[in-house]
Amino acid sequence: MNDKILNGLLLDETTVLSLDEVCQACSSSNEWVIELVQEGVLEPRGQQQTHWQFSARCLQKAHTAMRLQRDLDINLSGIALALDLLDEIDSLKSRLLLLEQTAK
Repeated sequence: MNDKILNGLLLDETTVLSLDEVCQACSSSNEWVIELVQEGVLEPRGQQQTHWQFSARCLQKAHTAMRLQRDLDINLSGIALALDLLDEIDSLKSRLLLLEQTAK
């Protein structure tokens, strides 16, 4: 049996990551993450690239973007659109759940 030890980091809403940490977590290059920022997929805090701070939600979006690009060969504009649509679906599901709960 092959025993592997996995290390992880629990991310919450207060967690912030640097550009290098996002790149490391996604196994991607700085250029790819910068392109996601330029396309509007990721919205870091901070004006200068060296001071960018990304939320845990940004990391989640970057992972989803990576999978969309890898698995479906979607370009960055398509990734931005797909992520916007996925966010809208999540929002609508939340609203529907709330309406269903208040109707009971």
